Amino acid sequence: MSTRDILGHPTWVKVPKGRRALILLHGAMSSSASLLRTLGPGLGERFAVGAFDRRGHGRTADSAAPFTYEAMAEETIAFLESLGRRVHLVGHSDGGNVALLVGRRRPDLVKRMVVVGANYHYEGLLDFELMSAESPGFQEWALKYAQSSPDGIGHARAILAKTNQMLRSGPTMTQADLAEIPVPVLVLAGDDDVATLTHTTSLFEALPDAQLAIVPGASHAVLKEHTEDCVRIITRFLSQRLPVSTLSPLRRAVTGEFPVG
Repeated sequence: MSTRDILGHPTWVKVPKGRRALILLHGAMSSSASLLRTLGPGLGERFAVGAFDRRGHGRTADSAAPFTYEAMAEETIAFLESLGRRVHLVGHSDGGNVALLVGRRRPDLVKRMVVVGANYHYEGLLDFELMSAESPGFQEWALKYAQSSPDGIGHARAILAKTNQMLRSGPTMTQADLAEIPVPVLVLAGDDDVATLTHTTSLFEALPDAQLAIVPGASHAVLKEHTEDCVRIITRFLSQRLPVSTLSPLRRAVTGEFPVG
């Protein structure tokens, strides 16, 4: 673990060492530490796990620029280019949104992708109240943020404001955009996640090479609530031979004929 210059900005990185490189992409107002604790041990048994903290998150300082998904995708692309090899991407929440943008812009950098609790358009989210500086949970989050951020607790309100602005206006991908992603994608979500199930299934159906996993009895924190199940589902997707072969294919069938017997 070290600091690397990404687009001219000192960035905390964990470079994967070994074959089968896999990069974890954290969510909003979070950091790589959360995913490394949750998924790192299980996925680390089969993959060389790496990660990095985007600007204004975790151990990477913020800049004066606003948060946008497009800028986060460029940041991610720059980090992947610095690795010099293709990798698997596993992104949670905003990390999944960023992964979709990367997969469309630079599929040459990605082997396969897993997007967890992701949304391709902000209108696909359920109507829920965003955190405010007066929310009961803000002070608790701010204290955790200050433990790792070079910017300190005094910058917490700025991070909250920039995040809320981004969530209200992005991402804005279309189903036509998703159809341009050639990378195999696993869409994974809880059955009570932040995006509507209609939006999640439309994400799955718009991608040309995708699989779908809805975990029952799970929320946006599905990775923490069902860690072993998620590790097993993700590992199976990243390790299986593609295209997948099933006994009674319909969507994947060439003819679309109904299976008999």
